[in-house]
Amino acid sequence: MHILVVGFNHKTAPVSLRERLAFSENEWGKAVTTLRHTKSVLESVIISTCNRMELYVICDQLHTGEYYAKTFLEEWFSVPKSEFIDHLYIKQNEEAVRHLFTVVCGLDSMVIGETQILGQVRDAFLKAQEHQTTGTMFNTLFRQAITLGKRAHAETELGQNAVSVSYAAVELGKKLFPTFSGKTVLLIGAGETGKLTAKHFQANGADRMIVLNRTWEKAREVAAHFGAEARPLTQLHQSLREADIVVSSTGASGAIITREMIKRVLPERSAPLFLIDIAVPRDIEPNVHELDNVYLYDIDDLQEIVSANLQLREQEAEKVRHMIEEEVRAFRDWVQTLGVVPLITALREKALAIQEETMKSIERKLPDLTERELRVIRKHTKSIVNQLLRDPIMRAKELAASPDRDEALEMFAHIFALEESLKKKQAEEQKQAHAPSLENVAAPLRHPALAGGKVTFRS
Repeated sequence: MHILVVGFNHKTAPVSLRERLAFSENEWGKAVTTLRHTKSVLESVIISTCNRMELYVICDQLHTGEYYAKTFLEEWFSVPKSEFIDHLYIKQNEEAVRHLFTVVCGLDSMVIGETQILGQVRDAFLKAQEHQTTGTMFNTLFRQAITLGKRAHAETELGQNAVSVSYAAVELGKKLFPTFSGKTVLLIGAGETGKLTAKHFQANGADRMIVLNRTWEKAREVAAHFGAEARPLTQLHQSLREADIVVSSTGASGAIITREMIKRVLPERSAPLFLIDIAVPRDIEPNVHELDNVYLYDIDDLQEIVSANLQLREQEAEKVRHMIEEEVRAFRDWVQTLGVVPLITALREKALAIQEETMKSIERKLPDLTERELRVIRKHTKSIVNQLLRDPIMRAKELAASPDRDEALEMFAHIFALEESLKKKQAEEQKQAHAPSLENVAAPLRHPALAGGKVTFRS
């Protein structure tokens, strides 16, 4: 069995292609089920966002799995392979696992460290489970990935530092005021940047916001959404008199706040005035900062914050990459133990059967033993079994991780005379595999060694 990722993202494909090969929410379930029943595919998950489209599959052979995954894309979207094949990346086995872990932690995102992708991967996995397109391998892999994503954000500061100008403006405001509660935030401009700025201020505790915009209706719309007060731009002087912090983000071609305007406002105020200009061209005349009790920051000041925060995120990303490598090794170890599980089970069952036969023999030869005495003997004989098995089980797991694992495990089974027991279990598994349900189709993955399907997970 092999793990395969076939997909593209914002770095490998232009938006014109990404929008053509995007799975709609309405048809996602049908798509993942169709992919699951594609030749060579045993499990499937599809991740489709505005910045990436990725098919995750468990397949019996890599080259056929890759071929049919590409064919699936061609047929589903009615787009010739020649138009997208050069934009695809192919990740196999351990590289595929590492890729998923990198994606879910936000290290492969347009904005490094963003958390939205974690929820998108989680939703894709849960929906795939609902459509019964996942089995043992993906159930374990995606749960581990989601846990890792949560841990990466909880144990590092990967997503803690602002990397958008609008959020950086709020971060700057937090440095100026310990709290926004009781302060008046004046937002000039009701475009996308203005809305994002309002959203971030509201999320950070601002309880009084005034929205000014050249278009009155637009100001009212944004203000209503965030519980703010809308005013026409003609009330700028009055608003400057009331504001503690001003953020301007209009699309005006020249300054709308001049030095003379601020000079007229200052005598009517008692507190310092903090101005943040995130517009290009700038909304506030630069020489305003020369006035006493006036502090002006422009977009370049904020870009420095964003750049510094991106560097901090990159430093945190290094910590996350170490966590990813640990999890890749953990998943590899888990895969390697899959083949040895039936062997260990057979060994334990054989040992416990011997212990049970011994107990029956003791009861026949010593019929006067009390129930308490029998419980004590049963407890101690089981303890002997468990202690004797501890080292062989550890050795079996080590053998499963060795380069010549198949020969070594075969020798292990021969030493403990487990061949008959394993054959019997294999026959039972094959019988179940003939049942028509999806669960039974995936059954060999639960015990790949017994089903004759060796798990391949090469680095």
